[in-house]
Amino acid sequence: MTTTAPRPVNPLVLFEAALGGAPVMAVHLTHAAPVDVAAWTAERDSVDEAIVGLCEGPVLDVGCGPGRFAAALAARGVPALGIDVSRDAVRRARARGAVALRRAVEGPVPGEGRWGTVLLADGNIGIGGDPRSLLKRCRELARPGGLLLVEADPDPEMDVSGPLVLHAEDGRRSRPLPWARAGSLVLRAIADELGLVVAEEWDLAGRVMLSLRS
Repeated sequence: MTTTAPRPVNPLVLFEAALGGAPVMAVHLTHAAPVDVAAWTAERDSVDEAIVGLCEGPVLDVGCGPGRFAAALAARGVPALGIDVSRDAVRRARARGAVALRRAVEGPVPGEGRWGTVLLADGNIGIGGDPRSLLKRCRELARPGGLLLVEADPDPEMDVSGPLVLHAEDGRRSRPLPWARAGSLVLRAIADELGLVVAEEWDLAGRVMLSLRS
């Protein structure tokens, strides 16, 4: 007797299951790792504080998740908005004290062209599977001369784009989600193509941040 594999589910279903504490693995081409909810929901550490200190208000936190950065900025009195496609993530961000909306960065976003900083942390350069298109969109969202603050992959030469699939312990799988990983050398090349200047690069305890300006 043959059994039919369960139909793949919306990736948000398993992402939100992970936010609720369920073990979920993210499998992306040759790389697999647990969805790092613990880091997103933990108290801010010194590296997070350093990243927050680099931001220039007002700040748009793209893919804000449970709102770690947006809440930290609000606590400092810096105007900030978090956006995320997950309803549960937005709810958790608001509970943490952040201003957050359920939005996709590709769609309409409040304050387009007026943000002092557009923040892409925690691997969110991967959103959409096309770092070039994402950075181009973020350039549109920032004000003239504004800051794109981007976390790069620790491997400076990393340049991988392809489907990411979430795997839950109960056997459920998500539909493929376009995702990318990009290191600092790759992001520098993309920035040059888009007319963005790499103003500075920091290694913060192994986390690599780049500041880009038009």
